[in-house]
Amino acid sequence: MNGEGSSLARAEAVEVEHSGPVLYGELVDDAPPSPVALSRWVRFVRWWRSSPRVPAELKSRALAAQAAKDAAVAVLRSPWRYLRAVVRGVVAGLRWWRKWVTVRDYREAVEESQKLADKFGDIRELTLFRWKVTAAIVATVAVVSVVVAWVYGERPLWIAGGVASVALAVLGRRKDGSPGRKPSLAGPRALTWTMDPQVLVDAFRDAKLIGKDEMLRLVERATRVGDGWAVTVDLPATRKAADVIKHREALASALAVDEIQLIAERVRGNGGHAGRVALWVADEDPYSAPPLRTPLLGVSRWDAWRPVPFGRDARDRRIDLPLVWTSLLVGAIPRQGKTFATRLAAAGLILDPHTRLYVADFKAGKDWVAAEQVAHRFLSGDDPEHVLALKDWLVELVGEVQGRYRRMRELDDETCPESKITPAMSRDTTLDMPVTALFIDEVQVPLEDRTPVDVQGKKLTAGEYIGELLTWLAKKAPAAGIVLVLATQRPDSKTIPSGLRAVLGSRFALRVMDWRDSNIVLGEQMNTRGFDSSRLLPSHKGVGILRPDGETQAGADTLAMTVRTYYMPGEDWQTVCRRGRALREALGTLTGHAVGHDTTPWLDHAAVAKAIGSGAPAREPAALPEPLASVLDYLDRNADDREFVPTAELVDALDVEPNSFGRQMGDLGCSSRRDRVPGPDGGTRQVRGYVVADVRAAAERLRDEL
Repeated sequence: MNGEGSSLARAEAVEVEHSGPVLYGELVDDAPPSPVALSRWVRFVRWWRSSPRVPAELKSRALAAQAAKDAAVAVLRSPWRYLRAVVRGVVAGLRWWRKWVTVRDYREAVEESQKLADKFGDIRELTLFRWKVTAAIVATVAVVSVVVAWVYGERPLWIAGGVASVALAVLGRRKDGSPGRKPSLAGPRALTWTMDPQVLVDAFRDAKLIGKDEMLRLVERATRVGDGWAVTVDLPATRKAADVIKHREALASALAVDEIQLIAERVRGNGGHAGRVALWVADEDPYSAPPLRTPLLGVSRWDAWRPVPFGRDARDRRIDLPLVWTSLLVGAIPRQGKTFATRLAAAGLILDPHTRLYVADFKAGKDWVAAEQVAHRFLSGDDPEHVLALKDWLVELVGEVQGRYRRMRELDDETCPESKITPAMSRDTTLDMPVTALFIDEVQVPLEDRTPVDVQGKKLTAGEYIGELLTWLAKKAPAAGIVLVLATQRPDSKTIPSGLRAVLGSRFALRVMDWRDSNIVLGEQMNTRGFDSSRLLPSHKGVGILRPDGETQAGADTLAMTVRTYYMPGEDWQTVCRRGRALREALGTLTGHAVGHDTTPWLDHAAVAKAIGSGAPAREPAALPEPLASVLDYLDRNADDREFVPTAELVDALDVEPNSFGRQMGDLGCSSRRDRVPGPDGGTRQVRGYVVADVRAAAERLRDEL
């Protein structure tokens, strides 16, 4: 047995060979493409995508799908379009025959030469002759038709009828300048530019956005986007997209649509430049349909660090509003949806159980009563004691912000990489730095309050002190996690201090009375950029112009947009507040007023007064009258070191009527004069304008008088 075992082992040792590691793979028959073939393919793809000879529909899957849809619709509509063209051809042919048989051309020539009496007999004779020719042709056609039908049957007649219908359809096609289709009273224009780009060029010329000899360059042909048409064009050299946006109303008139249906945006980034414009024209009023309910009703909770669903724009894109690290001002005249818009911003924060809410309702109504069950601090009323309570809240918040910054300095870089609150920090209960939002409805009430208060031995009104506190919070508090949301129905320069308005990041202006109020909410000169909420229709409730501080679905480079806010009636608001309370109860974050512990705020007036620099308050500069205030603001932004500004530049920038502008400036002590400025050809030209020093001196005199 041992001998057999040893011989078997030697045999196995001989047969077994080590072949190294086993590799797994897949057999591929095709050889990899050569570098030469690959480079040719890349060059072909680049040529295909950039060549103007390749139709745009073959460069994009979306455009190809849209072209296929348009072709299918055209095929389905073609029988009715053909029939209408034949009818129009018959009418055009009858009109032409009537002019011919009545010798219209000859008669008009004779009338112009005032020889109608001498030529009346000739006209009558020629008319009778043409009637005879018409009768002879009709009789001949009838006889030939009967003979052909008798000899060859009805098929030739059907063929002849088909050829005749084609000829009539060609004659009756819709084309400008065709005979017989020039109405004496023009009817409504249609969006013919979607089929004929020349109509779009004519519209730009009619709106005086390009010259008579200038042309547009089509970047993207008109395509369907949502419930409207989108097109992108390049303006001629030296023409700016900002001018198109500014004169959007004139372009809308040229395109025969309401300006609310037209969106004009400058294309920015790598694919855009200062002269590239993207237009979108809605088929109908995009805000005529009933508003949509807020999508927050369909979520169980929300993250305050995510932008809050705010509304939809004209293209029906959802617009979300970022709130953390910024602040919000909502302005409108009464009954335009101001409180609804403010509560939409609050709803997202309410559904985050980690947030802390301060709610001050100076309307003293029931709009914010449901927020009592989630608010850390809450008040409703318009009496002086409510104003003083708000003042104490603000002092407490200023101290809270200072404390947060002190604690941030002690944290390591991993926990707090910058001097800003992070999502993890806001949810860490040991740090006690939750996102804190302050909502003040009818903020003009506390800002106008004249109750005297003592600040470090100095007498101030409560309104002045609250204005200083709010300004400090708007500047310093967002990075510490404090969100400021102010709403007012009196957006004027006397109510909201200019220093406070200047530091509020996001703005939302619903309908206001005039462009000045719109500029106060949205920012100076926004009306000259094409954004004026006084032009919104009264029937568009909840529609306003949003100027966001952050990126939205419309793009990070969008200056402002028209948005229709979501609809959240009282019952939905109460549902959101009850859901927010349940979330806080489950997490144990319900505090303050919501649990009946509305304690007196902890106040350190000395530290707060030192922080905001109060105690010797600077007098708010008197508001200058228009148009001097707008001129001064324009000079601060654009004059640089120039000593002279032409009147034409100011008139164009402020969008004012030249004659009335000159009279108003003269009444305010600013007289224009002639001076020389550099011309476009390198030389100089003489124009009328204003000396910058004279304008500033007039402004100082008026401030002293006021």
